[in-house]
Amino acid sequence: MQKIFKTIALASAFLTMAGTAFAQYPEKPIKVIVGYSAGGGTDVMARTVAPFLEKYLGDGASIVVKNMPGASGQIGVTEVANADKDGYTLGTYNLPGMMARTLDRKADYDASSFTYLANVVNDPNVIVTSKSSGLDTVEKLLAEAKANPGAITVGMSSLGGDDHFLLRKLQQMTETEFTIVPFRGSAPARTALMGGHVAMGILNISEVSAFKDEINVLGVALEDRSEFAPNVPTFKEQGVDLINGSMRGFVAPAGLPDDVRDTLLAAFEKLKTDKEFAAAMKATANPVQVVTGDAFEKLNADLLDFAKSVWEESPWR
Repeated sequence: MQKIFKTIALASAFLTMAGTAFAQYPEKPIKVIVGYSAGGGTDVMARTVAPFLEKYLGDGASIVVKNMPGASGQIGVTEVANADKDGYTLGTYNLPGMMARTLDRKADYDASSFTYLANVVNDPNVIVTSKSSGLDTVEKLLAEAKANPGAITVGMSSLGGDDHFLLRKLQQMTETEFTIVPFRGSAPARTALMGGHVAMGILNISEVSAFKDEINVLGVALEDRSEFAPNVPTFKEQGVDLINGSMRGFVAPAGLPDDVRDTLLAAFEKLKTDKEFAAAMKATANPVQVVTGDAFEKLNADLLDFAKSVWEESPWR
């Protein structure tokens, strides 16, 4: 009898170990850390992608979005870089902002700290002004900036990110000077603008589409007009050759197991041809550009080089 119990115990232990060894990812909820406040462009992107990622991961996969705003996104992305390498902590990743964070301050991560999963959005910048400012055209804005250097306050989500880069380009091209008012995310920056607390804002097109009747949208930083704001002229049409925007995607800590990485990449890859996903992103004015794996990592490297060139010449160094 004792021998039988021992045999049963050994068999049970074997089955438990076998079940663990052959368990397929994911077995529990996956946390996605967003380094910005709820309601901003990055947060909206993450929450729009989440149900489609769940669908393609299958087997009842669950995505939980957690906002960790602060330090221009650095707090959240640092949390991701230092998380367990098991695929259960992912994070949003903004370019060029996240790599710019390694240039303008001490950072506990670098380009090698991540597994690059997928870029999902390429969101162009827009310049917006409050209705109370009276600055309802690019011409009026630049005239005021030249007449009163530093008098126009500019709300933006961070220093060293795409908003900051666009302002720097604008100042160089037009020989103007503005006063920056940084916020903890695009949502509070937009709120301050709509309340008249700052005269001007630099945001992304996805962040203003639902509010275009409450603010002045002066221009979009694309080569051609955006399908999300076809009535808004490009800056190039208005004599200022500004092309700039924010890339938004997803990363995990470096060193993911190959099978976990492959599973995640396959799920993100399927977004490219999902018409329902394209419609959901369009409904939130998020311009889709899905780039996965090694191609995303190369995109990161190229934009890091760009960020370095901007930062080396920046008066805010």
